[in-house]
Amino acid sequence: MGSSAAPIDVRPLLAIGLKVASVTVFVGMSTLIKAGGQVPAGQIVFYRSLFAIVPILIFLAWQKELRTALHTQKPVSHILRGLVGVSSMILSFFALTRLPLPDAITLNYAQPLLVVIFGAVFLGETVRIYRWSAVVIGLVGVVIIAWPNLTLFTSGAGIESDQAWGVAAMLGSATISACVVLLVRRLVLTEKSSTIVLWFSLTSTVAALFTIPFGWISLTPLQYVFLIGAGLCGGVAQILMTESYRHGDVSIIAPFEYTSMILGIIIGYLVFGEVPTSYMIAGGAIVIASGIFIIWREHRLGLERGKARRVTPPQ
Repeated sequence: MGSSAAPIDVRPLLAIGLKVASVTVFVGMSTLIKAGGQVPAGQIVFYRSLFAIVPILIFLAWQKELRTALHTQKPVSHILRGLVGVSSMILSFFALTRLPLPDAITLNYAQPLLVVIFGAVFLGETVRIYRWSAVVIGLVGVVIIAWPNLTLFTSGAGIESDQAWGVAAMLGSATISACVVLLVRRLVLTEKSSTIVLWFSLTSTVAALFTIPFGWISLTPLQYVFLIGAGLCGGVAQILMTESYRHGDVSIIAPFEYTSMILGIIIGYLVFGEVPTSYMIAGGAIVIASGIFIIWREHRLGLERGKARRVTPPQ
């Protein structure tokens, strides 16, 4: 009697597929925002947040969570997370309208590196030499990417170009986004993912309206199409990302975030005629390598902790 083969666990493959899909849709969102031209960042945030609610509500209705999605014991924490997130989005969208798409995407990779630093400083998390080394090397990669546009350091003329302001804005966005991660880490202890996502979209939509006095512009029909499409993409991408982490471990999924760099280079070249520079390729490779090393190291530590639990007898 032959032995039957063990069933193959397809959940990791499903998780990876969902993650790659979410990254692809997020890059599509960034492409639509960039194609819309130099629309004020607050106006972009409004359309991005408002129309992201549509697919989120559809998904919640399908999951039968629509009625309880907004129920929370921490409305102030959600509003704070929303306001901080809006600040990050405004800077990010401003940068997208000033930088080549691959550069903007790659500079945002500073965020997970900064999360490690902030986690150690503000949450008291233990960070060993391996992670500190990877963070330092990764930040060197970010500096290499940004260097050609930071005329403050290269010519003594100060930051004077649109691209230099774009670099500063994207690094500011990555810094604030790292703070958002810390806020979300606390929220997920008591709140559902659907509650966090919906509160964020509603808060950021309302907050974006307060940027009207800073000069919203009249949009062309094509710009409306781009911004509404960006909002729908943002909502779909959030859902796909959330579902990917439901089906697989972070250590398996996280490296596939870096597929956005490849997609950004391809779309930037085909759609906007942007040729990646040697600085962007070299710095991007360093940032990606440092991020993957952190993920690999955390995965190894997790395996070691799991073995320790199995061999340690209960007290």
